[in-house]
Amino acid sequence: MRVRRLHKQPAHLEITAFINLIVVLVPFLLSTAVFTRLAVLDLKLPAQSSGVEQLKPDNLQLEVVIRPDSLEVGDRIGGLIQRIPNAGPAHDVQALSALMVQIKARFPDKIDATVLAEPNTSYDTLVQVMDAVRGTVTAVGPKVVRAELFPNISIGDAPVIKK
Repeated sequence: MRVRRLHKQPAHLEITAFINLIVVLVPFLLSTAVFTRLAVLDLKLPAQSSGVEQLKPDNLQLEVVIRPDSLEVGDRIGGLIQRIPNAGPAHDVQALSALMVQIKARFPDKIDATVLAEPNTSYDTLVQVMDAVRGTVTAVGPKVVRAELFPNISIGDAPVIKK
């Protein structure tokens, strides 16, 4: 008896359905992807050496220290200008902004400020204080006017209070 053997043809890959899926899926995924917009703040670090020759009695070196219970605005040379206690559970950023406007009126050419934060300061608080020091927004009639106060902000660690 004779044995019949079937000649098997190799199977062809049918990828048409897969290509159709990719053609539809890629534009859909690209159209629904969320691209985050990052805002970058240009910060300047304090000088490495702050010698006595750099300090001038008529020059303001503005510092804002963020404490858990208050905001301390001062001059590195002249000392504390004003201590702003918290308004409820949060820092009083509105009072800080008003004080920055008054200081800017006395020193119109000054654009540098230093924000010093304690280690447990939240990021949100730090950004709110930096925004209040950097500029202010006021409504004049139907218009909103933005004023630049101290745009060159340096950040650092607050000095430790000895108890």
